[in-house]
Amino acid sequence: MKTRMTALMVLVAFGLSDCTFGPKYSVGGTLVGLAGSGLVLQNNDGNSLALSSNGTFAFTDGITNNSAYSVTVSTQPSDPVQTCTVRNGAGTIDKAEVTNIIVSCIQPGQFAYVANQETNDISAYIIDSTTGELSGVVGSPFASTGTTPVALAVDPDGTYLYVANNATNNLSIFSIDPTSGVLTAMSIGATTGNEPDAVTLDPAGHFVFVANAGDNTVSVFSVASGVLTAVTGSPFLAGTAPSAMQVDPNGNYLYVTNFGSSDISVFAIDSSTGALSSVSGSPFASGTEPFSIAIDPTGAYAYVSDENGAAISAYAITAATGGLTAVAGSPVTTSSEPLGLAADPQGRFLYAADVTATNSVSSYSIAPTTGAVSVAATVASGGTTPLGLAVDPSGLYLYVTNKGSNSLSVLSINAASGALTPVAGSPYVTDGQPRAVAID
Repeated sequence: MKTRMTALMVLVAFGLSDCTFGPKYSVGGTLVGLAGSGLVLQNNDGNSLALSSNGTFAFTDGITNNSAYSVTVSTQPSDPVQTCTVRNGAGTIDKAEVTNIIVSCIQPGQFAYVANQETNDISAYIIDSTTGELSGVVGSPFASTGTTPVALAVDPDGTYLYVANNATNNLSIFSIDPTSGVLTAMSIGATTGNEPDAVTLDPAGHFVFVANAGDNTVSVFSVASGVLTAVTGSPFLAGTAPSAMQVDPNGNYLYVTNFGSSDISVFAIDSSTGALSSVSGSPFASGTEPFSIAIDPTGAYAYVSDENGAAISAYAITAATGGLTAVAGSPVTTSSEPLGLAADPQGRFLYAADVTATNSVSSYSIAPTTGAVSVAATVASGGTTPLGLAVDPSGLYLYVTNKGSNSLSVLSINAASGALTPVAGSPYVTDGQPRAVAID
């Protein structure tokens, strides 16, 4: 009897240990974009963590299995003032450390960079955050380390600029001077697939993705201090002539528009290795020759410009699978052939560059509950063949490359109506055939 009682007590103690007093698991992730001081995170209203630099972080107090966690920003940084947001911040411990939380800090854009495909260089500008007006960075334009630069992306920390060179099948990598915006080419770039047409990063800045239009693949690289290393299995097969791509705000899925096969490839991203795997249902049908894609900041909706279909398609994103479902009323016809797309950081408006006869830029209001879009305003771009779009992190300004007139337009955004108004001095002169623009 005594032996049975002892065994029962051991079992009870074991059960209590597993449920209440068992091992504790850390909660953490990656901080990107921090430039100010004083940032404090909080987990479950009790465990605070002050952070002063970008990179990985973990709260000091662990959490037992089956317990909930909820990470929020307790104090926003200052000097400079920034707004930090948390992605993947809430959940329940499931016998594993939590490492996928993303804390992203933004401030008004400091610099604008433009890829000029004809002259093989990068134009760089200083942004006046009060007026949106531009002035040239000393030494601009900067020579690319390849030919026909067509796409570029700034890493989430604003430390490096990645440029896709379509004719030489490589990425140029530049370090960014945080004070002056001056670009310095790194000695080591990266070899891509054939005819790279787009480049982007995941929100944590762990991986770089390149769409190779010439061989229908996506190259994936891991990042270490700006240096790129191809991940195992790269490149990954996409559809025909992939032309653009976006990662969802949580860093879980990569969306690739395939211009030649008129569909959208969707890949799940392995957060540890960067490897891609197609989600169920991929590729998803789109309109005719999809050229560009934008994802709203909530990660709920994706928008695709169908160039030769003269339409914009809208999709609801299934968070659990990454799958796409057309929203009611999609596609929406445009006045001409839409190319570049961009969504504002608050998810209120979608912007589209219309080409051919109109040479205009349109803003579309986004219905928050359905994702449907409707025209809010249209304005002349200020140049010919508007192509690449980017929105300032503050949501105050829209930047438009005018490929046909070698210029960059800057349009102020009315936060209430979405109306667009050229800032003083716009458009600004670029070098030959500006294709894309990125904001740091």
